Amino acid sequence: MGSTGPRRIRSEEGFLPDSAPVAEIEPKWFAVYTTSRHEKKVAQHLAQRQIEHYLPLYRSGRKWSDGSRVTLELPLFPGYLFVHIPRSARVRVLDVPGVLTLVGGSGREPVPLPDGAIDALRSGLHLRRAEPHALPAVGQRARIRSGALGGMEGIVVRKKNSLRVVLTLEHIQRSIAVEVAAEDLEPLGSDGLSGTAMDDD
Repeated sequence: MGSTGPRRIRSEEGFLPDSAPVAEIEPKWFAVYTTSRHEKKVAQHLAQRQIEHYLPLYRSGRKWSDGSRVTLELPLFPGYLFVHIPRSARVRVLDVPGVLTLVGGSGREPVPLPDGAIDALRSGLHLRRAEPHALPAVGQRARIRSGALGGMEGIVVRKKNSLRVVLTLEHIQRSIAVEVAAEDLEPLGSDGLSGTAMDDD
């Protein structure tokens, strides 16, 4: 005869009763807030613990005092990276050195990010030039028509001779500027791109 006790489901943290909400065991993307300049170290610890994560990076040229130039890979969202875990596994992430918290909403519970936003960044970010950007003021909104990051919406800014779309992850209040061609953009307002694009020198 089989056991008459409650059926249990294996999770990252051990066993959960069969009455556990699906949200507790279904992996979701969460933003992790880290100690300043420890994003890469945290990513290394997460890799060692086999916790799925994503740390978006961008390349930035720097000139040292001796005149030499180097290209550095820096976090695209300073102070943040992302983990793909069941909500029940958050303790494993909080135990990682350098992790301060999982970003939450109005309460203390961590709030998952939309899967589509992270999936789009993972699949298309390396195909476009991107860099961190200050949170934008209200301006012309546009959608990237197709290709890398296609479907993502943001605010159009002008930098020198190029157009960029500022994409904001509202969840962590961080923005990045992605270089695009005018023909790749679909205005979401009725004024067109030229009259309302903002200068960003």
